[in-house]
Amino acid sequence: MVEKYHSLAAIRKDLEAGKATIPDLVNEYLRNAFERAHLNAFLELFEEEARSKAAEIQEKFQQGKAGRLAGLVIAIKDNICFRSHKVSAASKILENFESLFTATAVERLIAEDAIIIGRTNCDEFAMGGSNENSAFGAVLNPLDETRVPGGSSGGSAAAVAAHMCHAALGSDTGGSIRQPASFTGTVGLKPTYGRVSRWGLIAYASSFDQIGPIAHSIDDVELIYSVIAGADSHDSTCSTCPVDPALPGNKETGKKRVAVLKECLHSEGINPEVRSAALQIINTFKEMGHEVEEVSFPFLQHLVPAYYILTTAEASSNLARFDGIHYGHRSTSAAGIERTYTLSRSEGFGAEVKRRIMLGTFVLSSGYYDAYYSRAQKVRRLLRDHIEKIFESHDYIFMPTAVDEAFKIGEKSSDPIAMYLQDIFTVLANLTGHPAISLPLAQKADGMPVGYQLMAPRFAEAQLFSFSRTIA
Repeated sequence: MVEKYHSLAAIRKDLEAGKATIPDLVNEYLRNAFERAHLNAFLELFEEEARSKAAEIQEKFQQGKAGRLAGLVIAIKDNICFRSHKVSAASKILENFESLFTATAVERLIAEDAIIIGRTNCDEFAMGGSNENSAFGAVLNPLDETRVPGGSSGGSAAAVAAHMCHAALGSDTGGSIRQPASFTGTVGLKPTYGRVSRWGLIAYASSFDQIGPIAHSIDDVELIYSVIAGADSHDSTCSTCPVDPALPGNKETGKKRVAVLKECLHSEGINPEVRSAALQIINTFKEMGHEVEEVSFPFLQHLVPAYYILTTAEASSNLARFDGIHYGHRSTSAAGIERTYTLSRSEGFGAEVKRRIMLGTFVLSSGYYDAYYSRAQKVRRLLRDHIEKIFESHDYIFMPTAVDEAFKIGEKSSDPIAMYLQDIFTVLANLTGHPAISLPLAQKADGMPVGYQLMAPRFAEAQLFSFSRTIA
């Protein structure tokens, strides 16, 4: 039986010593995935392909020709394209659809000899915070199977936490990497907007979406990030700023200035244990010699409304292409163009996706555009300006990732507002475009993990990783 590795460095060390082989690793992850298939983390395992690639990369490794990610077995969220493989965004409307091309992020992983083991379950079109919205069933949290793993990248986080793969790619539109990482005790990164190409990511809200990694260690998250980040001619929103090389183990030295958003820390909705642990972490910062300051953030109550107005507006536009005509599900009961549109979309989309499409269409409609969408864009600009002002005098912003630990399956699914409020601390980084990382820094009395996030200035991921290592 292969060891349950928590870092790629440990894997590489054992590969070099001959204590493990890449085929052994793949077989062990597949065995774990089959044994815990009831968690519903994977929608599909690329079993034979993964085994074939493992043998090929093992030979390259022995010849000293393998890439930086040789030994990494990684899963990809089911809204990230992989040529000649199915991709459905966990929706019936794309069930059995086969991708015609490979996402840039996946291409870059494969070029460095990572092995793609399968596609993970998620909330339909990445719309959800619990992974209960998948058309193919909910994902269970491997740490407590009565609880959700978070969403929308819940399948990716659950697969990593259950050692069904070493790492996974997710997408983060409003916290969909960081919240699942918090709920499963893993590390999750939302990069700076435009840092990682969105080419091959099925769009939810194009000005918010970012692909990022989930893993057990900061070093592995940084290494994967350094591989997938960088300019891409396929994505005009992708930044051309140079990507800092990965420096595993590097820790920032010297006194840093850490801002704590006062209204977030003292929010009425935050669990007292989560607040108490946050205060302990803040004390640790101070003991390490860092300067910590509570700063005013008077926009907390505007975050979720602005986020959902803007993202649903973008979703209503992006999802218009799934019409039963071009590709995807087409109703067998349809007759005529209008009925084809109506029935195909009604049958193909789930309740939450329909809710967001209708809300987005409403806020973009004549007579309501200025009242909702235009005002939300102004709020977004105010938020960005306010955060940039904080970063003029501080190096990082610290806050809880979520208001509480993973909640019970079904506990919030009947109340959309309660579910939307789960995003209250994570949507800020997506609204402003800044990078944020969730770190498993505490546990509640019941043993469930609680994540805390650090935000950094735009394109300061290298510093974010280095500082994170000093506290994780």
